[in-house]
Amino acid sequence: MALERFEEQDFLACCGSTKFAKEMVLASPFTSLEEAIAAARNIWFNKVDVNGWLEAFSSHPQIGQSASSAHTSHTAAQWSKGEQSTALATSTGSSLQELSDWNAQYRQKFGFIFIICASGRSTAEILAELKKRYQNRPIVEFEIAAQEQMKVTELRLGKLFSTKTKPASTEDRVAVIGGHLKAAPNPSSDKASQVPTRTRPPITTHVLDVSRGCPATGVEVRLEMWKGSQPRPLFDKTDIGGWIFQGSSITDVDGRSGQLMSIVNDVNPGIYRISFNTGKYCPSGFFPFVSIVFEIKESQNREHFHVPLLLSPFSFSTYRGS
Repeated sequence: MALERFEEQDFLACCGSTKFAKEMVLASPFTSLEEAIAAARNIWFNKVDVNGWLEAFSSHPQIGQSASSAHTSHTAAQWSKGEQSTALATSTGSSLQELSDWNAQYRQKFGFIFIICASGRSTAEILAELKKRYQNRPIVEFEIAAQEQMKVTELRLGKLFSTKTKPASTEDRVAVIGGHLKAAPNPSSDKASQVPTRTRPPITTHVLDVSRGCPATGVEVRLEMWKGSQPRPLFDKTDIGGWIFQGSSITDVDGRSGQLMSIVNDVNPGIYRISFNTGKYCPSGFFPFVSIVFEIKESQNREHFHVPLLLSPFSFSTYRGS
């Protein structure tokens, strides 16, 4: 595929963060939609700061409304209108009013508008998700909103490529469908498959201090993989000597760890353990350290696994992010 070049305003229509658009221009040209999406993910989650996330959020119209902010481009406004078409088509006067009321409550609590990849979703579905996410803590909801923004960005990158490139391969078309799904690799391109297309390691993490409402800086992180005599670690058995070191790092000012493993296309399936030295970060806390054990299946070896830690002195939680 020929190299595709786009301008800053093109990427700004995909994501309303100026930092994101500038970084995408620097990372271009791209040989495929898949390559552009990989770069976009890396830029959005690793280079755009909190202010950039908020800038992108503010470029969207409120769900249920077609009007975008004044600085939004005509292209972005048209894409947004199309993405909300299902919601608007399934709405009633009462449901739109309820959605507006909940939007107002959400914004008052979190300080930004409700962000969701609305493409193909009905008003009822969006309203149910809004009510569910309204119960979240602000720092948790901020992360979820950023992930939803990334889904929108990927969807729009697909639209951008479809308008400026020749008829695309099957992989590019698949990547557009669903927005946040990654395109499958081209099985006929053996040479290309040997070159890593990821821009970050397949396993990443970051730590958020929910008691302070900010990223946790300076937390030691360690990644290990199970290689014991048993196929898997057992709950009631001692596992000394079974864990093999993969990498370590310390979280930066954004709470994100450095590289914990090599950047490879195919991560080895198996059971992994990621540990955090929480006792050193918070000596007065309840947990001297926190370890999270998870399994990557054979069928998941090309996926990305983001394992954030939401920490306070006397509690923690986690989930699988994207």
